[in-house]
Amino acid sequence: MDLPSSLCRDISPPRASKRRKTSEAPDKPSQSESSYDAGDYPTLAAVEAGRGKIDDHLTYFKHRLTSVSRNKLKGVPRLSIDDFATLCKSNRHQHGHHFVIHQHNHPRAGVHYDLRLQFSASSSVSWAFPKGLPGNPNSRQLGRMAIETRVHNLWKNLIESASMKTGSLLIWDIGTYSVLPSKKSHTEMPSSQTTDDEFEADKDTVREPRYDNDKLIEAFQSRHIRLRLHGTRLPKDYTITLRLLSNNDNLPHRPAIRRRRNRHVARNKPRSHTSDSDSAPIASKDVNDDHDNQVDDLDTDLEEDSLIRAQNAYPGSTNSIGSVHQRRWFVLLDRPNSGFEQNGAKWARRLLPDGGLGGFDSFVVRGRDHERSVVTGRLAREVESDEGCVGYIGRGGWKSIED
Repeated sequence: MDLPSSLCRDISPPRASKRRKTSEAPDKPSQSESSYDAGDYPTLAAVEAGRGKIDDHLTYFKHRLTSVSRNKLKGVPRLSIDDFATLCKSNRHQHGHHFVIHQHNHPRAGVHYDLRLQFSASSSVSWAFPKGLPGNPNSRQLGRMAIETRVHNLWKNLIESASMKTGSLLIWDIGTYSVLPSKKSHTEMPSSQTTDDEFEADKDTVREPRYDNDKLIEAFQSRHIRLRLHGTRLPKDYTITLRLLSNNDNLPHRPAIRRRRNRHVARNKPRSHTSDSDSAPIASKDVNDDHDNQVDDLDTDLEEDSLIRAQNAYPGSTNSIGSVHQRRWFVLLDRPNSGFEQNGAKWARRLLPDGGLGGFDSFVVRGRDHERSVVTGRLAREVESDEGCVGYIGRGGWKSIED
């Protein structure tokens, strides 16, 4: 199955021990950018950690991203720095509807993809996708999981960075979003068994025009979001649904307790008569704990203060949307709204009235060694090199979903 040009896998060169100065040289800065003095600003690591204070994050990151931008490559989707700045500036208000997807190469959690959706002038609600977003309407693994994380300050939508402690962040996609109507009842709890018929928009329901961030807040609080992303990498009309399952509706997932194995002989204690069948549930629980621990590893913020944990929001942001840390959402590609129609047992691209085709060619999220930033054109290892993370090795074992 051919991949769309926006998601083609390129052939990565061998890892360089030093920064590239020829084939991957930054684009020449414009006259206005040449007057920017980086010495007047704190380092990127200090800004990301909250130690460095700046008044205009957009100006700071625009110049920073310009200085590390690579030459454009054929077949690799790119958003110019100027268009990046215009997009971000146009959403700096109370009804902004900006989104970003970061590829995060974390040392402990490994590769995952962070989706952040602006819902106010200052804040974005966030999910971590362990395997990235779905891109095949006929996949045998239609369902994905997304783990709710902290509410982030809006300026973190602009960042590409790396450190030995947190790994690298690159902008996998960026743009605006729309929230489509849903006929799901606000009182009905969703089921993990879902058909595409349930995802058909309710054409009989007429709602007053509202801003998309208001629609997001309402859909989020109803636990069912039909989300269309207008990005640079993702294809036209790309739409997914996110639903919070009833068994995970109110409380965050509690991390499994990791017990140390006691190699010492137990103290004098009455022994119970235990059969093999009695011990079977314990073994089964250990297997489940191992699975849960993989998900818990996506909690990448282990050293937060109590206020951040209590409010589920980083400094400068406000959790007015009611986000709860570590809730698990169920994600599906919304095939009808993405431009597909059912053709027998398969889904095919819908024929449009003008003779064109809706939908898109299937794509696969391929991970850190193959996907470049849509803003700077960098791979994860190049972001790490630019930020001085010499010898950084991310967690291995990540595999894409290809069927």
